[in-house]
Amino acid sequence: MQITIIQRRIYEIRGHKVMLDFDLALLYGTSTRTLKQAVRRNRDKFPKDFMFQLTKKEWKELITICDNLPERIKFSPALPFAFMEHGVTMLASVLKSKKAAKMNIAIVRAFIALKQFALDYKELAEQINKIRNSVSRHSEQINKIYDAIENMLREKAQKRSWEERERIGFKK
Repeated sequence: MQITIIQRRIYEIRGHKVMLDFDLALLYGTSTRTLKQAVRRNRDKFPKDFMFQLTKKEWKELITICDNLPERIKFSPALPFAFMEHGVTMLASVLKSKKAAKMNIAIVRAFIALKQFALDYKELAEQINKIRNSVSRHSEQINKIYDAIENMLREKAQKRSWEERERIGFKK
């Protein structure tokens, strides 16, 4: 499966990149109910930094923001589980199917690609800021040069005319 398809199923909730239980169930080839049962039976393998359950408010916000959610999911009374990268990895060990193991590798690669993109974006943003600072420094210097030229022109305009100027060189 293409990494981009998986990346489209990664959401940011509570400041974490997560995948939701119904998307993972689809990718792993199992039902959401089966996936949730496996998680509940192995609750000790899913600490808070691996997985959490969305609140009603978070779920409603996600439904309004994401128009690519399946209709059957939008109206489900059950609140979905959100799995962070380590939770997704642990989920593959709990489900214990070959497809889950293969899909887990693809999902972890998608998370890695997102992290790399974020790092590249951060470096690019830093380079752009350096260029902006450099340009602003140079524009300040150019403005000072223009000010100096304008001052010289003002002084010249205020001085005496050509005939009234003080003579330089040899005098008769």
